[in-house]
Amino acid sequence: MKEIRVAFAGVGNCAGSLVQGVEFYRKKKNRASLSGLMHYNLGGYLPGSITFVAAFDIDKRKVGKPLHKAIFSKPNCTMAFQKVSPMDNVKVSMGHILDGVSEHMDQYHEDRRFIISDTRPVDVVKILKQTQTDVFLNYLPVGSEKATAFYADACLKAGVGFINCVPVFIASQKSWADKFEIRGVP
Repeated sequence: MKEIRVAFAGVGNCAGSLVQGVEFYRKKKNRASLSGLMHYNLGGYLPGSITFVAAFDIDKRKVGKPLHKAIFSKPNCTMAFQKVSPMDNVKVSMGHILDGVSEHMDQYHEDRRFIISDTRPVDVVKILKQTQTDVFLNYLPVGSEKATAFYADACLKAGVGFINCVPVFIASQKSWADKFEIRGVP
């Protein structure tokens, strides 16, 4: 079965838990030890079918780092439950900020807020095409409406499936749904 090539924006707690979870279940072969998964085999795809190929963030503690290290960088605070195999070929790229950082976050200690990288944002469409991404996960902070629209549009241009993991309306808006349908992109 073909691999599922996954990219995402927002290398935060949810993304870190997903990367650890895929690694955890990839190593499990014993059905009795599969607590937590509804289906180990989903239409022929297994946890090991998922390959992370690109990641985007704006925090200087993550940008430029290999993904397997960036998921444990501040301000992330999710529990580390699985050692992750090195992914030196997947470095976190500088994303586009837009409305992805709330002004009030400046009032928090730096261990609990974003520290914006001075690195120039990358060409997201180009990276999605180069990495042959199949599916893009949007893990941006809640309220990132412009940034979510930016990444949804990048997925349309690159022909990449878009899964929105934040409460910003994309699939439920007819204009967005029509754009994805016209291009044949899930």
